[in-house]
Amino acid sequence: MASFFQKLFGRSAAVVPATLASLGTDMHSHLLPGLDDGAETLEQSVELLRLMQGLGYRKLVMTPHIMGDFYRNTPEGVRGALASLRQAAAAAGIAVELDCAAEYYLDEFFMRRLETRDELLSFGGDKRYLLFETSYINEPFNLQEAVFGLKSAGYQPVLAHPERYTYLYGRFGELEKIRENGALLQLNLNSLVGYYSSGAKRVAEKLIDAGLVDFVGTDAHNLKHMSALNRVLESEYLPKLLRLPLRNAEL
Repeated sequence: MASFFQKLFGRSAAVVPATLASLGTDMHSHLLPGLDDGAETLEQSVELLRLMQGLGYRKLVMTPHIMGDFYRNTPEGVRGALASLRQAAAAAGIAVELDCAAEYYLDEFFMRRLETRDELLSFGGDKRYLLFETSYINEPFNLQEAVFGLKSAGYQPVLAHPERYTYLYGRFGELEKIRENGALLQLNLNSLVGYYSSGAKRVAEKLIDAGLVDFVGTDAHNLKHMSALNRVLESEYLPKLLRLPLRNAEL
């Protein structure tokens, strides 16, 4: 195992710091095979699970995209992929608890599902946390309508990676308002090292400074994301993030 981590992360990662172990659970990833732009095969999924275990995670809530006609995943299909991966992980000796939810894209298809009370995949048991995202560039006109609709239906909305939405750059007050109006905020760990952009890094740091982070996720899709997580372990903002009252450990 040590040699594998050394090849992927470098010599200093022979013993991975247990800093992410305090989170316990990762609640945002794309590790279920063949469902979206994450892991493509069962073999890739198992390899990524092994790396997540090495980072200290004990439970993974995997959240494939559900997006209009592009990622037309269903609860049945997602649960089927989870069952296959659980079996493969057990055969590989990976002792990580596996569960599933979804990352819903805020579009007309999602709003229709909400209106017709279709089954939506949530996590956290009776807390019914529901992860959703929006366009990175175009501000949705119905964000607050969606938050209100989710709460009315008994869900607790969780906005994925708010630091990545460029339409909110320079409008930090809007992020505060979104949270005040009932949506929890989930930060991506790789934002701490500028993986997505310098702008995302700045907003992530500001969210941490303001104590506005409720969940933290890896949003892991592939080996590149896993490699970046090793740099996160050395980020000066990671200790400050982990001191916040994050909800990951409750899952």
